[in-house]
Amino acid sequence: MKLKFLAIALFPLTLAACQTADLQKAGDLAVSVLQQQNANKTLASYQWSTDTGVPKPLVLNFSDDNRLSISTSCNTMASSWKVESNIIETGTLMSTMMACSGDLMKQEGIAGQIFENGKTAFKLNLNDVNAPTLTLIAKDGTPYVFTGKMTPETKYQTQGETIFLEVSPETKKCTGVAPQTCLQVREVKYADNGVKTQVDKDWTLFYNQIEGFEHRPNERQIIRVKRYEIKNPAADQSKYAYVYDMAVEREAIKGSL
Repeated sequence: MKLKFLAIALFPLTLAACQTADLQKAGDLAVSVLQQQNANKTLASYQWSTDTGVPKPLVLNFSDDNRLSISTSCNTMASSWKVESNIIETGTLMSTMMACSGDLMKQEGIAGQIFENGKTAFKLNLNDVNAPTLTLIAKDGTPYVFTGKMTPETKYQTQGETIFLEVSPETKKCTGVAPQTCLQVREVKYADNGVKTQVDKDWTLFYNQIEGFEHRPNERQIIRVKRYEIKNPAADQSKYAYVYDMAVEREAIKGSL
């Protein structure tokens, strides 16, 4: 009888211990899920690049819809992605098929080694939120350190509006806050089928900068641009920020070469 009473007395303690263990497991799981969600958000909030010794860096873009885009100095690669614990899981890598020089193909080989197994260990360092680092471990154990740059959507906390600008090969002196050199642009509109529906008649001085765009005095270009509204701009600041997306048309101007 004493043993029976002793067993009954110990039962609440055993139950409490089990409950504590279960709560600990639930807490660990909650922390793991939170870390995973934070990693997903962080990876998608930045564009990640690393120098591999060729003119253009190796660039990774992790989108919110779980698509991974890899930009090399030659081809573009793509896959699906998701985070599981400290692993980035990817699907089959697809790639464009342009032929390039050996150095450029070597960069593609590095990208392939990083994601070849479909499970890549990673580490995030967020000590500097403006330039965090992402370390990825390749198949052969080599670590590659990528530096993050905020995507415009993260930086401006809004989705960009897509516009098309024709850019003249000729720039002009202008005065904004201070004397400067301005692009000359005309807005272009397209129908859903890609046909031009409107081109502004006159050139307009463009006082802003277009992030990522390189003006060429020997080319007329039509470019696709993302325009972001700036929240609470300074008194001398434009209400918009412009980010270069891609060239739609490029035409060499005779006599300017």
